[in-house]
Amino acid sequence: MTTLPDRPRTALLVIDVQNGVMDGSHNRDDVIANINALIGKARTEDVPVVWVQHSSDELKRGSESWDYVPELVRRDAEPLVHKTYLDSFEDTELESVLAEHGVGRLVVTGAQTDACIRSTLHGALVRGYDVTLVGDAHTTEDLTAYGAPAPEQVIAHTNLYWRWQSAPGRRGGTVDTAEVTFAAEHAG
Repeated sequence: MTTLPDRPRTALLVIDVQNGVMDGSHNRDDVIANINALIGKARTEDVPVVWVQHSSDELKRGSESWDYVPELVRRDAEPLVHKTYLDSFEDTELESVLAEHGVGRLVVTGAQTDACIRSTLHGALVRGYDVTLVGDAHTTEDLTAYGAPAPEQVIAHTNLYWRWQSAPGRRGGTVDTAEVTFAAEHAG
């Protein structure tokens, strides 16, 4: 249903699964295992895997905290998009990378649920993409000390409201890792 013309393909987005982001994140190991399973499936089906990597004062480019977790290995041919804003599209080359690959549908994984994941979901939908969130392949840290709900509640709420997200000619959706399909007519 994407509103982007001539964009029949689906891509897997792996957002900010970096050491400094994942350290202390809820259900870290299971989330990483699910992302790894999706990467393997995408590669087998010749689906583009697009990596997004955040830089900030806390995630200085080239530092250990900035590096992707060692359990996930990016192939040289897989695009890597560097960002400094929460929305992976904002002031990055993500749109041109997706256009080059004919992508109009995204399957989204990564961290953090209440920051870069949410911002990218909405950023993609308003730009014309269909966007499927993988409900058991995103996570966040515990920010209850700052008044936020517990991480499992943040994740559950995001999965709930994204399940029925839509806009004219576009749709959201939430599925678990086992339900992900990269076929254009299903895209999740």
